[in-house]
Amino acid sequence: MAGPQILTKEEILEQGVDTALPGTVILHNDDYHTFEDVIFQIMKAVHCTRQKAEHHTHEVHYKGQSKVYHGPLEECLTVSTVLEEIQLTTTIEI
Repeated sequence: MAGPQILTKEEILEQGVDTALPGTVILHNDDYHTFEDVIFQIMKAVHCTRQKAEHHTHEVHYKGQSKVYHGPLEECLTVSTVLEEIQLTTTIEI
């Protein structure tokens, strides 16, 4: 059995993946955004507390990525879109 697939939002839409499937949004590190920008955008995207957003931001910074949301693929696409509003880089694991 194959492991999980890591796809971009565009690849999911192009391939017509069933949006009822579960997925996980992965936020990737970059050298362009401040901690404050990333914290705010995570809070906006996943409606979490500042403390949880800070945890994800530190994980992204020190580990290179963080799994910021898990749920229906349709919601993963929404979360990914909000994170990408400020050009953060995301992929979705299905």
